[in-house]
Amino acid sequence: MRILQQCIYFPPEVGGLESHAYYLCRELVRAGHDVTMITSASLPGVARDETMNGVRVLRTWFPSRGPIGWVAHTAGTIPTYMRVARHADILHAQTFASAPPAMLAKARWGKPFVLTLHTSHFLRLAKKPAWQPILRRIIRAADWLLAASEEIRDVALSLEPRERAEALTNGVDTEMFRPVEPALPVRPGGYRVIVPRRLFEKNGVEYFVRAMPKLRAKHDVEAIIVGDGPLRDRLEGLARQLGVADAVRFMGARPNTEMPGLLASADVAVIPSLMEATSIAGLEAMSCELPVAASRVGGLPEIIDDKVGILFEPANPDSLADAVSALLAMPDRHRLGIRARQRVVESWSLERLAKRHLEIYEFLLRGKSG
Repeated sequence: MRILQQCIYFPPEVGGLESHAYYLCRELVRAGHDVTMITSASLPGVARDETMNGVRVLRTWFPSRGPIGWVAHTAGTIPTYMRVARHADILHAQTFASAPPAMLAKARWGKPFVLTLHTSHFLRLAKKPAWQPILRRIIRAADWLLAASEEIRDVALSLEPRERAEALTNGVDTEMFRPVEPALPVRPGGYRVIVPRRLFEKNGVEYFVRAMPKLRAKHDVEAIIVGDGPLRDRLEGLARQLGVADAVRFMGARPNTEMPGLLASADVAVIPSLMEATSIAGLEAMSCELPVAASRVGGLPEIIDDKVGILFEPANPDSLADAVSALLAMPDRHRLGIRARQRVVESWSLERLAKRHLEIYEFLLRGKSG
């Protein structure tokens, strides 16, 4: 099967969407299929045409980050996309912003078109009247609609009701994300909390920093924040202002290969998001046998409950501090981590993710040939 994928961002970009797109493509190749990814040259020095673990990656012009840049990039991919799409069996757009080229190719050649909706950005735009007709048209064009969480699926269906739509949680590389030796020294008599979040407003890291004074009043705890972004200077200043700078380490962005060791260095992972689809970072922590404290938003309650962690109220430092404190105080905390990995292996492995996608692709191709 020849599968053409499109996603605005792709590794070496770091993020949940990028990881999902890469791992899905890699698994489809491992299953014996021909996969091409059209994406952006969003980072300096990246190759315009390369093969990554069997996936052909074509990168095209990228003017800037943000809605205007996304639109311009997507429009600019059309010549390359149409050339490849002509010989493809399946067209798959990762996010609504990557859908227009697939819509054109479907209209011209009748190729089956799958659309996956990710991220809270879709949820924000779905509330804006000016965007709703555009989103309806994109959703209507897809032969099968996938969503990274039940919340995203339900919002999409409220805009454009349809039958072939389902929530499909992102997958995790359980071979990479597993219990390993800690990358950081153990803290005798103390705890370490990891916050694997990029430093953007929606990820709620500010509220974690604000929770640290209360958390430190109860426990000897340090935090490592793994991720970078435009809020870093502000958050470092907030940590100094609150008197917790000595206990909060901003480690910047780290490659996926370093994350298992960093996760293994912590006692608890915290996902303090204000909006969230299904957090790949949360699933990766669970896959490393780490209990997770997460805000009760979006798709997080779909993967985290009291058997594997704890939920707290978003944008509420007191609720966050109490939840993390409760997890740290649990004498059988490690059992939650063991159950968390079991849950990921059973329900959210990459093999399961690729298998379901192939079932959908094959169904659509049978319908086309019939």
